[in-house]
Amino acid sequence: MASCDCGSVGICAVRNILINAQRSHLAGHINKHLANIEVLLEHPVGIGEHQDIQEAIECELEQVANYHDKLEMLTKYFIQPQLQTEGDKTDGTSGTKD
Repeated sequence: MASCDCGSVGICAVRNILINAQRSHLAGHINKHLANIEVLLEHPVGIGEHQDIQEAIECELEQVANYHDKLEMLTKYFIQPQLQTEGDKTDGTSGTKD
């Protein structure tokens, strides 16, 4: 499941497109929430009068952590195994250690 050993170039290409799209999607959300934090830190008067700035920053940080965790899971379970499998094919190793 983690790597593309299907033998079909078309399926592997679609898999890579979907993985790259998800990675871009998650990174975009991370950047959006980091930008929101920067705005809150640099221009705290730019938000509503009654909003708790610390609470707003904490909510943004929660979103960053959420998307960061998803990006780590995508990398750990779908990108790194694929890179390892591709490396095994090019260097002739079986992926086992002595």
